[in-house]
Amino acid sequence: MKALIFKNKVIDIAEVEFEVHPQMTWMDCPDDCKAGEWELVDGNLQAIPEPEDTRTYAEKRATEYPQIGDQLDDLFHKGAFSTEMAATLQAVKDKYPKP
Repeated sequence: MKALIFKNKVIDIAEVEFEVHPQMTWMDCPDDCKAGEWELVDGNLQAIPEPEDTRTYAEKRATEYPQIGDQLDDLFHKGAFSTEMAATLQAVKDKYPKP
């Protein structure tokens, strides 16, 4: 496989090189190399590391809790959270515990 490099980023993968702009270059790459996910560092291709997740536990929970309307609807119709809703909320709390 060949990786097409532009500004030290892999922008395309191909089995056969083709003519490109002089600012781009081709180089051999491993089979798991993917455009947009690999970069050229000190002459070597490597996967771009995942950025560190710096969100707080509350921010992480907020994205995974059921919509507030669904929670209120569950409370209204059942007088308390249903077993399913309580389990869903608890699973999120367990996944992202308070520090």
